[in-house]
Amino acid sequence: MDINVYEDKMKKSYKNLLSEFGSIRVGRANPHVLDKITVDYYGSPTPINQVANIAVPEARIIQISPWEQNMLGTIEKALLTSDLGINPTNDGKTIRLVFPEMTEERRKEVSKDVKKKGENGKVAIRNIRRDANEAAKKSQKAGDISENEEEELQEKIQKLTDKYIKEMDEAVEEKIKEVMAV
Repeated sequence: MDINVYEDKMKKSYKNLLSEFGSIRVGRANPHVLDKITVDYYGSPTPINQVANIAVPEARIIQISPWEQNMLGTIEKALLTSDLGINPTNDGKTIRLVFPEMTEERRKEVSKDVKKKGENGKVAIRNIRRDANEAAKKSQKAGDISENEEEELQEKIQKLTDKYIKEMDEAVEEKIKEVMAV
């Protein structure tokens, strides 16, 4: 039985959590909030960063400069229909997104959301651990490995689980610090 398969799954769960954190809006402008927004580019959904230059000229402003002028309206429409909650400002050449300062109440809400996402990530890791342990038991029952080897595998699996849960906890703490910073 190869536990690297399960480690890869745990790593993917961790990276997925980090990408979810990247799309969470905090008080500062973060270009990653645009990662999941796509625009219709000649009939195919395309991420905004592939049709425009994205810059952060000030701490709370994202500036989007499309490479083709005709994409301006399409990008603006995509931003309006997204769940960003920010109205874009179009000056005919660029689109600006001004991020308002977050209230204390909103910071607490976002922190709860971060904790919830972190908890879901840890549940995913524990499910992977359960699957790995079941696979080890099946291998032992089938006679592929001895009882000692099964115990060793389960110890390794538990160490991996502990490692990734610790990393997720640290990522959650870091994101909450970022959200609560004024």
